[in-house]
Amino acid sequence: MKLYDYFRSSAAYRVRIALALKGLAPAREFVPLRRGVQRSDDYLKLNPQGLVPALLLDDGQVLTQSLAILEYLDETHPSPALLPPGAAARARVRAIALAIACDIHPLDNLRVLDYLTGTLGVSDQARDGWYRYWIDVGFEALERQLASDPATGRHCHGDAPTLADVCLVPQMANARRFHVDLAPYPTLVRIDAACNAIVAFADAAPARQPDAE
Repeated sequence: MKLYDYFRSSAAYRVRIALALKGLAPAREFVPLRRGVQRSDDYLKLNPQGLVPALLLDDGQVLTQSLAILEYLDETHPSPALLPPGAAARARVRAIALAIACDIHPLDNLRVLDYLTGTLGVSDQARDGWYRYWIDVGFEALERQLASDPATGRHCHGDAPTLADVCLVPQMANARRFHVDLAPYPTLVRIDAACNAIVAFADAAPARQPDAE
């Protein structure tokens, strides 16, 4: 396998965590998003969306979209499981993951931020305010959900990391990078700390990647 990666990509960060949890260490190729390499002809042949991550399998197939890659890894390398037993429990974990990956992250994606500043002429200050606003909107709902649900344990669901935690930790890192006040979200902060005490999460952090700028 080969992972096409970028140190600051939240979606790639998710996949790095999952690969480490599964004990997998594929070859890696770094795609410098700030230099626009993801829009090169060669990369678009690999992933027509021009996004990271992409996972090239040994048989030549290319997987895209981080949540699809995470579920593929869980199906092909089932231990440790990223989804709990039970249909309702799996639905809960997926809902938490999707609340982050579909409702928060896309609004703060690099191409959205570049459009705000480059096309609409939004100031850097206003752009950063946009970023923090949408994280706060998402985190307020997640905090209420996780704080009030007895299914929440040391992690988002119970006491072992799941797909939900794999999505939460990169979003927490983004929040800190943009100086979001995390005091209103004690449950998220607690879970994030529990996750980052695990080597697989800690080693996947952006600052620990070879392509970190």
